[in-house]
Formats: sequence, C-alpha cells, structure tokens
Amino acid sequence: MDFTFSPEQEAVRDAVARICAKYDDTYWLARDTDGEFPEDFVADIAAGGWLGIAMPEEYGGAGLGVTEAAIIAQTIAESGACLSGASSIHMNLFGPMPVVVFGTAEQKERMLVPLIKGEDRCCFGVTEPDAGLNTTAISTRAEKTGDHYVVHGRKMWTSTAQTANKILLLARTTPKEDCAKPTEGLSLFYTDLDRGGATEVREIAKMGRKAVDTNAVFFDGLKVPKENLIGEEGKGFHYLLHGLNPERVLIGAEAVGIGRIALKKASEYARERVVFGRPIGQNQAIQHPLAKSWAELEAANLMVFKAASLYDAGQPCGAEANAGKYLAAEAAFHACESAILTHGGMGYAKEFHVERYMREVMIARIAPVSRELILSFIAERVLGQPKSY
Repeated sequence: MDFTFSPEQEAVRDAVARICAKYDDTYWLARDTDGEFPEDFVADIAAGGWLGIAMPEEYGGAGLGVTEAAIIAQTIAESGACLSGASSIHMNLFGPMPVVVFGTAEQKERMLVPLIKGEDRCCFGVTEPDAGLNTTAISTRAEKTGDHYVVHGRKMWTSTAQTANKILLLARTTPKEDCAKPTEGLSLFYTDLDRGGATEVREIAKMGRKAVDTNAVFFDGLKVPKENLIGEEGKGFHYLLHGLNPERVLIGAEAVGIGRIALKKASEYARERVVFGRPIGQNQAIQHPLAKSWAELEAANLMVFKAASLYDAGQPCGAEANAGKYLAAEAAFHACESAILTHGGMGYAKEFHVERYMREVMIARIAPVSRELILSFIAERVLGQPKSY
C-alpha cells in the first residue's frame, strides 16, 4: 500500500502553499481581530482555479477528487490560516456535491460555473436550533405554490451567510408524520439567498474564526423556483449524504493542518527558549508531549486520507470519514494544548498565535458532528451494537 501522494498531488500542495505564503500569521491575526472576511485570500485561491478542484471539468473544475480537495484544505490550515482560511472556501470544495451527483445538466451549468469562478458564494442551510444533529427533526418547511416553493423557518450555524448570495437549503416538503420514514419528505434546494425572503441574517459572536461569519438565518416567505429543486422532491436527506462524508474528510484534514502548525511553533520555541542555562526542548517533560502529538497527528492523517481515497474510489467510507475526523480533531487539540503549554505564559499572548490555533481547533471537535455521535455511529455500524440514539 502506497502512503505517499503522487507528483501531481504534491504539485497541488506546492501551488496552494505558494498562495498561502502571501498571507502570514500577521494577516490572520488581523482578520481574527477585525473580523473582516478574507476576500483577497479567497480571490487568489479562486484565480488559481482551486475552488473547483473536485468539480467536473466541463463546468470549469479540475475533475479531481476529495483527496485533492483535502490536500488544499490541509495546506491552507497548516499555513497558519487555520479554519479562518479553510472555512472561507470550504463550501466550494464539498458543498456542491449533491448538485454534481443529482443535478441536471442545466442546473450544473447554471449553479457550478459561477461557484467555481468565485462569482457566487454559497452557504449551507441545514442545522436548526431545535433539531441539532437530528436532521430529520428540522421544522423549516417549503410549500409548493404554482411554479415555486415558499420557505418558512430558521437555520442555525450558517457560515458566510453575511456575504453569500446562494444557499444550499434543506427543508421539509412533506410533514414528518405523513412519511413512512423520518428521512423522507425532506427536499434539497440550491437557490438565491434573497434578503426579501431571508428576513434576518443574524451573526453569532463566537470563540474563534472571527473572519468567517456564522449566523442564524430566518426565512419568512423565501420564494424558491421549482427549477432550483435538486433531484426529486422528498429525497433531499439522501442527497445531502453525498456532501457529509467529504465534509468530515476536509474537517479532519484541516484539523491535522492546525495541529501541525501548532507543533511546528512549539518545536521552534522549545529549541530557542533558554531557561536555567539550557533550551527547554532538552527537557523530556517538553519533548514527550510534542513527540506524542506528532505520532497522533500522523496516525490521524492516514485515516483521513484513507477515507478520502475510499470516497474517490466510489467505495463506502462512512466509518473511516467519521473516525478520521474524530482522531484528527483530538490529535490537533492535544497538539495545540501542548503548544500553549510549551510557550508557557507566552502561549497566552496573541502575538505568538498558538492561542488562536487552540480557539479555532475547537470547531473540529464539535462540528459538523460531535465526538460522541461519531463513537455511537462506529459502535453501531462497525461493531454491530444496538442503536443508542
């Protein structure tokens, strides 16, 4: 089994790394402070043609796979951009997968081309405050009226909605009680985020990743043309699954990237910081946590890219994608914690950046699915245990 990337994949990493080199820790600290969206960074990524890395070539994409998308996401995170950088383009990398797989030729042309060019920005409207991770319990509804649907409801944790002009929206078109299964009756739309029907987009102040806004979005009469329905009405939940495993892969790859930059900063500091006449990195109490973090990150990375390779080969990868995300998030958290502790008091200072890494890596432990639900999924689907939720 080959655990190395191909020369073409390494070329992708190198090209993206050259773009990232223009945006150093000082840039990302400034965005963490002022909360401005990294428009110039996104423009450079779009100009390089990287937004469509996993999209079909006939619509302007590169026609590559989730593996290459994960390489891009990881390279961005590892540059010190962390999730502020990766999340700014995240939706373009995995979000359109239901359109790619289930959209008509007309929809792909109309929806994917401007997204790949960076002309459109899309947000993801799935999570709701009352439903949480129980997606089948969402209450946002889309009622068909003539040649369009009318949407009422609200979404939570919708990133980039402040500036997005498109939304991939999941809504219930058939009441849950009228469906044979709770996963039925949900429909997926890719449509305009019309500020007339999206009556309020309220930003949520949060712990980290200030540069990429996260929002509560309220819908009261959002009109969605019927031609913006993806696939068949009522099958949106199943279509959505085509984006979920790639999302877990990308989050896992990004987490490893954050862990690596944190470990790099800690290792450099440990070599340079002299206390009691010797570099602190000479002390095993400093060495061992850093060495353990390296081992954990590299092991997690293998699972993340195993999941990516399975997805690209058209094979089932749910267990691997979830396990990769879980292992990567935990390893990255431990690496960030060790980085802060290695820096001592300076680890608490913003100028050394590791505290920012810690705040951003927390997202990977929470989203898009909790650690606990991942463990329950693996226990049920891999180990044959009875369903616990």
